[in-house]
Amino acid sequence: MSISASEISARIVEAVMGRKLAPGTRLGEQQLAMLFDCSRTIVREALTRLAARGIVTVSARRGWFVIEPSQDEAREAFEARHVIELGLIRSARPIDKKALHQLKAHLQREKAALQDTDVGTRSFLLGDFHVCLAECLGNTLLADTLRDFTARTTLIAMLYQSSHDAAQSCEDHVQIVAALERGDAAAAEALMAEHIGSVQSALRLQTQNDPLAQLRDALAPMHAAPAGGKAKAKPRPKPKAGTKAANPSPSTDDPSTYLGALL
Repeated sequence: MSISASEISARIVEAVMGRKLAPGTRLGEQQLAMLFDCSRTIVREALTRLAARGIVTVSARRGWFVIEPSQDEAREAFEARHVIELGLIRSARPIDKKALHQLKAHLQREKAALQDTDVGTRSFLLGDFHVCLAECLGNTLLADTLRDFTARTTLIAMLYQSSHDAAQSCEDHVQIVAALERGDAAAAEALMAEHIGSVQSALRLQTQNDPLAQLRDALAPMHAAPAGGKAKAKPRPKPKAGTKAANPSPSTDDPSTYLGALL
């Protein structure tokens, strides 16, 4: 049985949420067609759907790529999640036993993933909690919307090198479910607001939108402090006679160093 465009789209979104596809990864139609054993027409349909959902982008000459959200787009994505998820909890009916069991099972999978070395599964489960929560609160439409927003915020976390701790995310989820189990929707809403805010605050976003900031810091004289008020670099000791100075290590802070892997 041939794979459908919807299934290919779902696989790509899962790969994004599992951090297996980095921002800017090229998605070649021919490679995907070979991978999924289908026609390029089906692949193109899947990618077109993902472009409409804001997960991929296309260039007439260069092809399809996973999006690289700007800083403004990053802020808007978190603002959207804040509105959607807090509103969802506020307007939802009391959670039933079946839904509560489903959420607790998801939390157990999260905890197990934290003890494992599979970062992809851990990342996927932490993001999928929000989709699962929307489904358990009875709104499948918002669950689909949150799946896309969660995929986008996963890309944002990769691009802007988030320092948020996975264990803390899991603990936040535990506390949210506990509040819902107690029937305390106000506490669950407040916990969700704090959780989304802490994830956003862990991003390395510049306070000012200076497109030359990174280049400016890189090309600043070694004796001058870079933008942002960091300490001045210490002068290097002069090499002894007959020896060559060691080359400085290249910076690893540049988001462009991410290399995407094809699913």
